[in-house]
Amino acid sequence: MRITNILIGLFLTVFPAGAQVLTGIEVLERGGFEPLKGKRVGLVTNPSGVDRNLRSTIDILFEAPEVQLVALYGPEHGVRGDAYAGDHVQSSLDSRTGLPVYSLYGSTREPSPEMLKGIDVMVYDIQDVGVRCYTFISTLGLVMRACAKADVEVLVLDRPNPLGGNKVEGPLVEDGYYSFVSQFHIPFVYGLTVGELAVLINEEGLNKGQKGDLDPLKCRLNVVPMRGWHRWMKFRDTGLPWILPSPNIPSMESALCYASSGICGDYGYLNTGVGYTIPFQTFAAEWIDADKLKDRLDSYALPGVAFRTIHYKPISGSLQGKLVHGVQFFFTDFEQAPVSLLQFYVMQAIQELWPSHNPYPLKKTRMLDIVCGTDYVRTTFGKRMKAADIVDYWNKDTEDFKALSQRYYLYR
Repeated sequence: MRITNILIGLFLTVFPAGAQVLTGIEVLERGGFEPLKGKRVGLVTNPSGVDRNLRSTIDILFEAPEVQLVALYGPEHGVRGDAYAGDHVQSSLDSRTGLPVYSLYGSTREPSPEMLKGIDVMVYDIQDVGVRCYTFISTLGLVMRACAKADVEVLVLDRPNPLGGNKVEGPLVEDGYYSFVSQFHIPFVYGLTVGELAVLINEEGLNKGQKGDLDPLKCRLNVVPMRGWHRWMKFRDTGLPWILPSPNIPSMESALCYASSGICGDYGYLNTGVGYTIPFQTFAAEWIDADKLKDRLDSYALPGVAFRTIHYKPISGSLQGKLVHGVQFFFTDFEQAPVSLLQFYVMQAIQELWPSHNPYPLKKTRMLDIVCGTDYVRTTFGKRMKAADIVDYWNKDTEDFKALSQRYYLYR
């Protein structure tokens, strides 16, 4: 924490309290790129790495005086966002800058020693969504491991958590269920910015590699904090432009809803808006009576969430061109809502109304288990399809994690 605190102190002297929200790249630029001067710089980023004027972090650093940007590193979807979900990213040359682009979502997901040759500091600048199974934070952890081995400094340019900094939900990952979508011993919704998370995993020895079976490695880590961001803020409160970090998170609403429907989408029997214009914001199928589903969900009186009926034809995917029916959900009080458990209440309602569409037995059990970080959720919920059966387990680790993570807060 000592080096990180030095950087915070430096930038707090540059900007007065109460300024508009500035992301890490904007703070870095207005501070004259001081931490990067005279250094050979690598950059892990994607299209979400921009300032408020939509200038790419790639271009900002490439044009910065006394900063030598020498290589780019592409996570899932690529540096310029030209790879779709799950597609391998190819190493190449960046057409705009001519810099080498090394893939971190192909044959390797951790930079090799050869990829790090000639790098003094590795910069990370990607918009996060605050959910454990989103792969960019896993890329960050593997980059930190590789840089620890090579004694390369890591500099995280911080960005807002679109869910805010107070919401924590879901169990910690259990042994045997670590993976690229559950790489750290953290809750499903973790309530930290990517900079805070980086410090936590570095200091707490959580960075044990993709499968969690390696010794933790600690890198030389600095964070350039935001200015003007507070924990109560959702992304809409920041005044910043939302740039989709991946194809199915096109809006801040999709980012807000991702934690509420992503697991349900893996069950494979409901459309969650992916393949339509509002990904992760619906629960629908051809055989659903939308009014009955809304009435049943309303009867649960779930706090902080409201439903409306919806009918639409997905424009891609397995249900392309087919009329589906269901509900779209909205948060009326995000802090009070059972955000990540919402999808289990929806599946409960589906089971009560249309038991013949029970998704068990499942074909993709391993994927569900590693996303949840355990097989307990799948096996216990699957017995009766009642959300109440997993609520206590789902919430068992949240208070302890909040107490731990508060040590690493960079914002209040």
